[in-house]
Amino acid sequence: QVQLVESGGGLVQPGGSLSLTCAAVGSIFRVIDMAWFRQVPGEQREMVARMLMSANTANYADSVKGRFTISADRAANTVHLQMNNLEPEDTAVYYCNSHLFTGTGWSSGNEYWGQGTQVTVSS
Repeated sequence: QVQLVESGGGLVQPGGSLSLTCAAVGSIFRVIDMAWFRQVPGEQREMVARMLMSANTANYADSVKGRFTISADRAANTVHLQMNNLEPEDTAVYYCNSHLFTGTGWSSGNEYWGQGTQVTVSS
């Protein structure tokens, strides 16, 4: 069984920083990508940042470019999201997402989600 284990988040003042971490744990053959999404009640979940693990390349939502940085520890199947200069509009539940293969080969691939962690930006 595979899980995405999230940590970090919390309450911060506008202009502050927070860091989120997501680790894929379990019987994993290969992680294709890991990403952070966020969702505000009543709105659609949106992609914030994604890391393509094999190429170590990242892409970001326009709203966070220059403020958020995603980095990966490929050996540990883990990504970190460093969020700087946070704005009240960044307040949301943040979810880790990954496409990966389990077991010992390429036969079993699936999409996984973490349980979500709250980020609140408020004075």
